[in-house]
Amino acid sequence: MKRILALIPEHVVILLKRLGIAVIMLYITRIIFLLFNLGAFQNLSFLDFFTALWFDLITVGLFFLPYYVLFLLPLRIHHYKIHRIFFKLLFHFTNALLIALNLLDVEYFKYTSKRSTYDLFTTFGGGEDVGQLLTTFIKDFWFLILFLILLITATEFLYRKTEKRIKSIDFGKSNSIKQLIGGFIVFVPLLFFMGRGGFALKPTGIIEASMYSAPENTAFILNTPFTMVKTIDQKALELKIFFDDEKELLSYFDPHQSTVPQNILPDSTNVMIIMLESFGTEFIGGYQNGNGYTPFLDSIMSQSLSFQYAFANGKKSIEAVPAVIASLPTLMDSPYINSPYGSNKINTLPNILAKNGYESAFYHGATNGSMSFDGFAAICGFDHYLGRIEYDNEEHSDMTWGILDEYFNPWTARQLSELNEPFLGTLFTLSSHHPYFIPEHMRDKVKQGPQPICASINYGDYALKLFFEEAKKQPWFDNTLFIILADHTPATNTQLYNLRSHMYRIPIMFYHPSGKIKPQKSDRIFQQLDILPTILDLLNIKTDYYSYGNSFYQKPEGEAITYLEGTYYYFKDNLMTTFTEEKARNLYDFTVQSTSQVDSISYHKNVVEMNEKRLKAIIQRYNRDLITNQTTVDEKKNSLHH
Repeated sequence: MKRILALIPEHVVILLKRLGIAVIMLYITRIIFLLFNLGAFQNLSFLDFFTALWFDLITVGLFFLPYYVLFLLPLRIHHYKIHRIFFKLLFHFTNALLIALNLLDVEYFKYTSKRSTYDLFTTFGGGEDVGQLLTTFIKDFWFLILFLILLITATEFLYRKTEKRIKSIDFGKSNSIKQLIGGFIVFVPLLFFMGRGGFALKPTGIIEASMYSAPENTAFILNTPFTMVKTIDQKALELKIFFDDEKELLSYFDPHQSTVPQNILPDSTNVMIIMLESFGTEFIGGYQNGNGYTPFLDSIMSQSLSFQYAFANGKKSIEAVPAVIASLPTLMDSPYINSPYGSNKINTLPNILAKNGYESAFYHGATNGSMSFDGFAAICGFDHYLGRIEYDNEEHSDMTWGILDEYFNPWTARQLSELNEPFLGTLFTLSSHHPYFIPEHMRDKVKQGPQPICASINYGDYALKLFFEEAKKQPWFDNTLFIILADHTPATNTQLYNLRSHMYRIPIMFYHPSGKIKPQKSDRIFQQLDILPTILDLLNIKTDYYSYGNSFYQKPEGEAITYLEGTYYYFKDNLMTTFTEEKARNLYDFTVQSTSQVDSISYHKNVVEMNEKRLKAIIQRYNRDLITNQTTVDEKKNSLHH
């Protein structure tokens, strides 16, 4: 160790010691946080403490970027008094900020069960509200201020030891300028990459914490300065108070629901969810009088419960997964997974089914880490995540996104046999994503169309057929409920499907090989958010859950909600209501297959009023529950099969 240190210039050693002081102080505040919240972290492992240290190193690398870049500038000025004063003040300001932010959650965590994010500063009003909150904080949590003072004092004591050494360095030596230049060239990049969390293309984010520990331990592994800086450029939700009376709010919308077992399928039926990349209704033969690119999917649809008016709840893959797996829409500008609330506690299909003996796995042929699916799968409680790395054969890659569907799909079918029954499997395909790559041996076999995606959809349909051909050979096939849907609609050249009334239209179908689910194409509106509630009813599970959707078997009238660029779109009956700036703006008949839309808002005032109240209740509850981390139901109420 001494030999290694001897190779490092003395001023760099001093810098590293100072950054080490900041890491120590940050870790001490973490221990304080843990001691005051021990009840929330009952299953910490030894590895969790090392992972937490890694996040502290990243945080110091991020916050101290100005400090170490300026300090390592190859200038012979380190011995000047003004230099020492400037860097001492800069160090203490940055270090005190880290300590203060981390101490903030020692108590605030009790109210939110998560690390605070940047939206904390917009949650409360200004003026008197801030003053009152600050006064209350000082009164009730004075001991945190005492901790802050003690840690700053300890920092100053350790910092002075490094000052003594910097004074004794002789920067007038002939080789000192080489050391200054070398220190800058080598250590600025190293510290910068430390702040990124490594050399990966994408910097480490909040959601990565769930990949290294159980979801309930992420708040310990993370630190508040890190979650703050990672969400500073993300627009936070605002609390909306449309209804002062809680009973009135609940009369229009309540996400707390209970299952109604249907006893259509046997208990312990397996579940397989297949999300098809970009399979919009526009390209599905079953919706286009047979003039589509999905002959196999059409054949499955004819044997399934499907929907004439099925909707995606977003326009991105990253928005589809929370909608399907957790019945959570993205009603904000940031996708839920990457939002400040991405580490919230949520009710999810894997977690609910795990209580009923289900093993679960998420399959996605893209590079592991793509769209943070692996991290979110961990948060959701999936037991396994299998991607490009696990497939381990780059000869089957499209050289862009990952493993081609024709190989990954049947491989997934075989891998499912490795799970204990009953199981929950989720397959997310990728080949029908831009740039719509089709392997050479298939280019003359796929059906071409007026848009490049047409052939890619046809190839994806072929790959889906390969999945089912392999699945039929497996022992679990006959006892499996299949849910097949698109994640979202793709970009299109068709004017009709660029309209908001049509741009969310996707296929959704429930298929069981036994035929016990009666084949029909229902006129009921059905959205991705309805999948979780409907699955639970079909599996005969008796439980309470939190959901923005509704079971097909409980509500005869469906609805759908989407959000895009500040506007909410609400579908009910045959009408789409647009809602922006806290007011309904338009009303269109989305069942009309025409690009000439007639705004009928002035003719349906009662309908608009009811839709507006329903939307306001959903928005109020959504914003409030995400901000306060209340997107679950009491787990003690949950029970096993009815």
